[in-house]
Amino acid sequence: MPLENRIAVITGASGGLGHLVARNLADRRVSLALLERDPAKLAALRNRLALPEARLLTHAVDLLEPDAVQRAAEAVVARFGRVDVLIHLVGGWTGGKTLLEAAPSELEAMLAQHVWTSFHVVRAFVPYMVHNGWGRILMVTSPFAAQPAAKGGPYAMAKAAQETLILTLAQELKGTGVTASVLQVKTIDTRGEKVSAPTRENASWTTPEELSAAVLYLVSDEAGAVNGAKLPLFGESR
Repeated sequence: MPLENRIAVITGASGGLGHLVARNLADRRVSLALLERDPAKLAALRNRLALPEARLLTHAVDLLEPDAVQRAAEAVVARFGRVDVLIHLVGGWTGGKTLLEAAPSELEAMLAQHVWTSFHVVRAFVPYMVHNGWGRILMVTSPFAAQPAAKGGPYAMAKAAQETLILTLAQELKGTGVTASVLQVKTIDTRGEKVSAPTRENASWTTPEELSAAVLYLVSDEAGAVNGAKLPLFGESR
């Protein structure tokens, strides 16, 4: 699955998953544009990756500001000439309250993190992929989008909307050479508890390594027939 010389944009790049995906892509000679709101986190990530200047762009941006996201897309294209891959990893969770207990601000926060950031990055970056006739778009969602649990309504509603966004996009991109799919996880096991302290509860968690392996396939040439997929990464392996 040669990925050498592809240009990948990763949002929310400073998180544990973002760093691993960035490192794995960099190891395959992919050039990276890393987007994050916090300049200090971007600087730390740049130092950890230690990539040549020609293969790395870091850009501080608030993904809730559509004009700022558009400028970020323009900066990426100005540096690298094109965009091949968009991996949107911005997210968050709030829960523990029934719908009658949850404040409107909690739903607003979830919609902002999961839906509005997704909408803005799609509108800013995808036209460049369509123009070039090749592209891969990935987002991480949750099985709770289709099967919500009690006391998680704002999160489930936002994830359902995000999933609808990306699956609609997949239909609209047919025939362009650009694909869009989602990776479904319940919990990202950033501390490795599924292996170090296995329980019935964490058996369905997903490690960053498992997620990154799926990403590497889905952004490849060989995954060109995979479009509008919802890849479940929460099955129990024991």
